[in-house]
Amino acid sequence: MGVVGFTSVIIILIVILALLSTCIRIVPQAQALVVERLGAYIETWSVGVHIKMPILDRVAKRVNLKEQVADFPPQPVITKDNVTMRIDTVIFFQITDPKLYAYGVENPIMAIENLTATTLRNIIGDLELDQTLTSRETINAKMRETLDIATDPWGIKVNRVELKNIMPPAAIQDAMEKQMKAERERREAILRAEGEKTSTVLVAEGKKESAILDAEAEKQAAILHAEAEKEKRIREAEGQAEATLKIQQANAEGIRMIKEAGADHSVLVIKSLEAFKAVADGKATKIIIPSDIQNMAGLVSSITEISKNPME
Repeated sequence: MGVVGFTSVIIILIVILALLSTCIRIVPQAQALVVERLGAYIETWSVGVHIKMPILDRVAKRVNLKEQVADFPPQPVITKDNVTMRIDTVIFFQITDPKLYAYGVENPIMAIENLTATTLRNIIGDLELDQTLTSRETINAKMRETLDIATDPWGIKVNRVELKNIMPPAAIQDAMEKQMKAERERREAILRAEGEKTSTVLVAEGKKESAILDAEAEKQAAILHAEAEKEKRIREAEGQAEATLKIQQANAEGIRMIKEAGADHSVLVIKSLEAFKAVADGKATKIIIPSDIQNMAGLVSSITEISKNPME
């Protein structure tokens, strides 16, 4: 084999290796390849290494299997009460069948956008303005259900639909702002009135409680004053009784000493009268005197006269 033959072999090997390199395909994660042979679909390659027939096979479409987001521009819609507004939507979708996605529709994203616009107009057309503004969740659920059914033949699953912005006309927005302001002022007035009412009730309850406490305090003070007065009188009576007892004891002691000293019966009678006088203390209205002392009354009177006029 000459040099020319060896060179030819080398060239052929290089061509073969180049063809083989173009026939080997590595499919990464979350992707799929739609393969055709002579223009006809043969299979879908998933993750891994794959070898196609040279010249005969070709990759028709590379499909992304991740969840995707499509943010569509605002669409003009008309409500049931003839209010024109603009609404933009966000669609979260995922390709579940690469074959259907590749052959189902020419431009899937544009098809979804147009389908979203028509579906949104149909749903909003059955709602009034107030319902549209307060029924986002209901509208989202209806749109997701409708789009999911419509895109199923295209190998697409709609996972979620969100109304991004609802933009009413400027006049409607001004009217809504005025209404909201009036509603806030009304709620503020109600809260203020309720606060004043609560404050009045609390003040009245506080006054009532204070009056009850004052009355209870006065009652306790009166009870304590009465008890103190009672205790004072008891102590005064006990003191008077004790003083009277001591006077009697002193008189008795004096009489005993006079008697021991040999005093006659007249002196004893006089001392007895003095004792009765001390017992009466100027307060008694009647004093019962024994008869033997009464017989001595004349003697006491005589002694008194003698003491007043000793010598005439």
